[in-house]
Amino acid sequence: MKKLILALTLAGLAVAAASTVASAADLPRSTSYYQAPAGSYYNWAGAYAGANVGYQWGKVKNTNTNPSGLEGGLQLGYNWQNGQFVFGGETDLQISGADDTFAPFKFSNPWFGTLRGRAGLAMNNIMFYGTLGLAYGSVKGETGALSESKMQVGWTAGLGAEVGFTPQWSAKVEYLYADLSNRTYSITGSENGLSTSILRVGVNYHF
Repeated sequence: MKKLILALTLAGLAVAAASTVASAADLPRSTSYYQAPAGSYYNWAGAYAGANVGYQWGKVKNTNTNPSGLEGGLQLGYNWQNGQFVFGGETDLQISGADDTFAPFKFSNPWFGTLRGRAGLAMNNIMFYGTLGLAYGSVKGETGALSESKMQVGWTAGLGAEVGFTPQWSAKVEYLYADLSNRTYSITGSENGLSTSILRVGVNYHF
């Protein structure tokens, strides 16, 4: 029940953030919202760093466990911009509370990271983007007094939207799907991998 409440809460935050993204361009100039000077455009190019928080849910293959929980971490990236087109790379490292128990096994994903390319279309200070790349992380299996952790590598893809509120600060909402490929676990006697979805919100500081 607690996980369901957290999921619904974060989904609500994501919807609110997406609504902000969709309506930001219509805010009047009298508000504190950032407006680029006449004749200029928001500059997405350059390095940035930030933090994010979200919710993760998924499934461990060849088991009945479906790990889910809060996750959060840091991201670092660089953008190039050519007119409306923005492209670049981003890496992030996350700590996750996703876990699930289905007798006799418990599986969890204590941490994971990604290394991705991003390509987006900017409408001044609003950008919509797609992302694709490498995913990696630790998957831990437990049964009774036995536990087994493995480093697993796979791929990830997703979509997002980002809004620049000032020349230095932006906020984003992002969905990622990640697939960490199978590895053999002695405690299950089979190959187990993690497929997981991540919905998160974050902020970036642009240098």
